[in-house]
Amino acid sequence: MSRLRVALAKGRLYQPSVERFSRAGAEPAADAGRRLLIPSSDPGIEFLVVKPGDVPVYVESGAADLGVTGTDVLRETGADVLEPLELGFGTCRLVVAAPADSAYPALEDGITARVATKYPRLAQAHFGASGRPVDIIQVNGSVEVAPLLNLSHWIVDLVDTGNTLRANGLVERETILACGAVLVANRASQKLKLDAYLDLMGRLERAAG
Repeated sequence: MSRLRVALAKGRLYQPSVERFSRAGAEPAADAGRRLLIPSSDPGIEFLVVKPGDVPVYVESGAADLGVTGTDVLRETGADVLEPLELGFGTCRLVVAAPADSAYPALEDGITARVATKYPRLAQAHFGASGRPVDIIQVNGSVEVAPLLNLSHWIVDLVDTGNTLRANGLVERETILACGAVLVANRASQKLKLDAYLDLMGRLERAAG
C-alpha cells in the first residue's frame, strides 16, 4: 500500500488532529525531535507539521497527500484541493467586530472604514458583496487591539468564545463564515493512492467522537 503524507497545522487544531489520527491507528511518534517528517504507528502514514496557513499550499502542490486545516484558512487561500471529510472539531466563526460605540454598518459622513484582519481576501469579498467599500489593513496577530490604537475602525477575525473581543471592548456585528477543521486532499494523489486514501478515510470516520 502507498504511503500517505499528512500535513498537520500547528496551533489550536494540532492536538485534536493528533488525537483523531491516533484513534484511527496512526499515532505520531512522540520522540520526533527536530525531524520535519514524523513517522507514525502506521508505517503507511507519516506526518508533516507546518504553519496553519501552509497546509493548503503543501496539499495543493502535492508535497503532502492530505492535510488538516480550518475552513477559514482554506477559503482565504482559495487552494484547489478536495475536501472529503469534516472532522467535527475546531468549530468557531469568522466575524466582523467593532467597538460598541462605533457606527455600523457604515461610518458617518461617508468615511471609508478601515478593517484590520488576517483574512484580507475573505474580508474584501464580504464587504464587496454588499457594496460597502473598505480599506483592508492586513495584520498577522493581535487584531483585537487595532481599533484601540486607531489603526482600524473594525476588525475581521476568528472567534471562539468571544471573550477576547469583550475584553477589548468589541462586539460582534456580523458572521462571515462558520469554521471548523476539515481534511483536505491533493486531487492527483487521491487517484494515484486510492486504496490507501479510502482506507484512511474509513478509519478517520470510525474514529469520530
